[in-house]
Amino acid sequence: MMERPVHHHRRKSLIERIRNRGGGIAIIPTSNEAIRNGDVPFSFRPDSNFHYLTNFNEPEAVLVIVVGESSQCTLFCRDKNIEQEIWEGFRFGPAAAREKFLLDAAYSITEFESRLGEMMPGQPAVWYPTGRDPVWDARVSSALSAVRAQARNGQHAPGTIQDVTAELSAMRLIKDDVEIATMRQAARISAAAHARAMRVCRPGLNECEVEAELLHEFRRMGCDAPAYPSIVAGGENTCVLHYAANDKTLRDGDLLLIDAGGEFQAYASDITRTFPVNGKFSGPQVEVYTIVLEAQHAAIASIEPGADFMTPHLAATRVLAQGMLDLGLLNGSLDGVLESGSYKQFYMHRTSHWLGRDVHDVGAYKVGNDWRLLEAGMVLTVEPGFYIRPAEHVDEKYWNIGVRIEDDVAVTVTGSDVLSKDAPKQIVEIEALMRG
Repeated sequence: MMERPVHHHRRKSLIERIRNRGGGIAIIPTSNEAIRNGDVPFSFRPDSNFHYLTNFNEPEAVLVIVVGESSQCTLFCRDKNIEQEIWEGFRFGPAAAREKFLLDAAYSITEFESRLGEMMPGQPAVWYPTGRDPVWDARVSSALSAVRAQARNGQHAPGTIQDVTAELSAMRLIKDDVEIATMRQAARISAAAHARAMRVCRPGLNECEVEAELLHEFRRMGCDAPAYPSIVAGGENTCVLHYAANDKTLRDGDLLLIDAGGEFQAYASDITRTFPVNGKFSGPQVEVYTIVLEAQHAAIASIEPGADFMTPHLAATRVLAQGMLDLGLLNGSLDGVLESGSYKQFYMHRTSHWLGRDVHDVGAYKVGNDWRLLEAGMVLTVEPGFYIRPAEHVDEKYWNIGVRIEDDVAVTVTGSDVLSKDAPKQIVEIEALMRG
C-alpha cells in the first residue's frame, strides 16, 4: 500500500477538528499573483495554509473540504494548457493534480463558483479565512448568496461563517519531525550564509555587497528565496531594528548587524549575528556583545515544556538590565529598573516569536489571559538585543553600538534544540573566521 504523504494526514486532521466543531465546508484559497509593474508579476509564493494542506505550488487554486460522514477534499486549479506552458512553464491541470496530490476530486478553477454552490447547501457552516483577500472574499460571498437565493426551493445555506485560520494556526504551531528536519536544513543554509558574510566583510564594502553574498549562499545551497528582506546594518544602522536600505559604506571600527534567513521548502529560518567590520571587536563592543550573548544563553536555558512563552524573555531581560547597570547606562537596582521599564531605552522588543512557514509564524501567544505554555514541537526565535544610541547620559565610547544575536530554537521533550547552532557567535570563533 502506498504511504500517504504528510499533506494528506494534515487534511485529515483538519477534517477531525472541523467535525468536532459541528462540521461544515472549508474553503482555503492560495495567494493571488500580484503585479510588480506593467505586466510583470512578483515572484509567486503560495499561501502558507493552502500549501501546508496541499503542497500545490501554482496560483489560481483553492482547496474545498466538505466535512461530513464521508468527507471529500476537492482542488480547483488552472486547466492544463500546453500553449500557455511555453510561456509560463508546467501546469498540472485538474486530472494530474488530483492523482499527484491524492485528492478526492479536482476541477477547473473556472468551475469554482458553480460547483461551490452545489457543495454548500445543507452544510451547517462555512470555514474560511475571512478578510484576508478581497478577491476570494467576493467569490465565496457570491456563491453563498446564490445558495441563499434558493431558499424557497428548499436549499438550506450554511448558517454561520467560521474562521478556519484559528484551527490551522493551532495545527501549524506544533511541528512534526518532517517540519523540524526541514527547518534544521533552512537554518544550516542560513548559518553558512552568515559565515560567508563574515569571511568577506571588510571596511569599504557597501552593505548591499554583503547582502549579495547572503543571497548567493541561500540560492547556491537550495533555498528558494530569503524568508524575509535581509537586514544588513553597519555602524549607527545597527540601532535601527528593521533597517531596510542596505546601501551604506561599511566603516573601520564599526559593527555590522545581519538579520537574514533563507526559506527552504516553504519553511523559514531567522538568524541574526553581529560582528566587527574589521574583524576585531573593540573593548566597548566586547562589553556589550558579551552581555547580549549571556542574555541569550539564559533565555535558551529556560526553554522547556511547561515553561510559558514569556519565560525566555524574562530571563534575557534580567541579564540585559543588569548589564546596563554594570555599564553605567542606568542607575538604581535591578528590580527597580525592571519594574520601571527604564531598560527599554536600550532593549525595546520581545525576545521571541514563533517560527515556521512564516518568519513570524501563526499560533496564539496567549490562551485566555495566560501566556501559552511551551510544548515539544514548537519552534521559536531567541533574539535579545542591546541598542545604544547617542544620548547625554551615555558614555560616547558606547554610542552607535547595536548588538542582536538570534537563533532558531525547537522545544523538545527534554528541553530545547538550537537549529541554527552552526552560525558562529562566540567572539573567538568570529574573529578567527574573519582572520581566515
